[in-house]
Amino acid sequence: MVTPHTRAALAGRSGPLAVLDLDAADRNAAALVERASGLPLRVASKSIRVPALLRRLLDTPGYRGILAYSLPEALNLVAEGFTDIVVAYPTADRAALETLARSRAALEQVTLMVDSAEHVTALGSLSPHQPFRICLDIDASLRLPGGIHIGPRRSPIHTVEDAVRVTTSILALPTVRLVGLMCYEGHVAGVGNASRSLRGMLVRWMQGMAVRDLRERRTAIVAAVGELAELEFVNGGGTGSLETSAAEGSLTEIAAGSGIYSPALFDHYRHFRHAPALFLASPVVRHPAPGWATVFTGGWIASGPAGADRLPVVDWPHGLAYSPTEGPGEVQTPLRGSAADQLALGDLVFFRPAKAGEPLDHFPSIAVVSDGVLIDEWDTYRGLGWAA
Repeated sequence: MVTPHTRAALAGRSGPLAVLDLDAADRNAAALVERASGLPLRVASKSIRVPALLRRLLDTPGYRGILAYSLPEALNLVAEGFTDIVVAYPTADRAALETLARSRAALEQVTLMVDSAEHVTALGSLSPHQPFRICLDIDASLRLPGGIHIGPRRSPIHTVEDAVRVTTSILALPTVRLVGLMCYEGHVAGVGNASRSLRGMLVRWMQGMAVRDLRERRTAIVAAVGELAELEFVNGGGTGSLETSAAEGSLTEIAAGSGIYSPALFDHYRHFRHAPALFLASPVVRHPAPGWATVFTGGWIASGPAGADRLPVVDWPHGLAYSPTEGPGEVQTPLRGSAADQLALGDLVFFRPAKAGEPLDHFPSIAVVSDGVLIDEWDTYRGLGWAA
């Protein structure tokens, strides 16, 4: 929950605001390092989207490199002096690829993601100053009898044979150089497992099976590809799977980012709990009826399957709830509850986003609070004019 000191530090500020509790973020950064058990953490930048905070994390022992979400983002980061950037998703952005191909500095610092011979062929059609650094994306999903697929639908490379076949196509081209493997177990890292319901029991059973599958299959793929190419890194995991990912033995680094902010979806894991560090504050702009207060905007709904768990959580004041017929809106959000009548026009209502990073696309900057004092205002990607 947002602390009274943080609320006091923002007294008199106009909203909407994105707010960073820097002390909580620093504690979370240290906790993630401890949970990773000695493996370095590559910062998932899409979960941060604030260059100043990325720099702070990369200056923290235990953190190394960035996992970017797009090539234009990676090029912007290089221009800002960041190094060792892996683009987590394949790109078909021809203009960005041509920009990369012309820049020796970017070619040294940016690693592209591929998962098929088609990607490799597309890169082979370009003429970079030096070979593109590339990473091979491996499918981490759990596949059960009957065609059941559990996990993110990412790479088509699922078996040792798949990986060897694409690796062979990479080695045949002089314009690309394989330097890494990635295998993201989103069904372990990104699915809460704390519920005592039947669904919670099934999630824990599924995750146990997935961890055993990855321990065998990912380890075999890493070994087979490693016999063909000299790998600089093997990346996997996420905030929700640090313990099992680190214990597997096949990874050289783990990706993490959301755990720095600890959004509301992370309240539903049973093996860790980090401190909420990212808040969104919006001012009261009307009282439509007794027991109701309406704030400006508020529709910061997270990506993923539509559901109540994708909505921002009303963090303070206590006891406020969404209108069941409106929910959080793009322009206004009516809230009901006993606290509504105590709120004056302009008072800030604080929310926690369901997911990290995404809502910062709505804010040009983030207010940074430490020890109860507003110490700075940091540009977000939006504030810098960056777009995917």
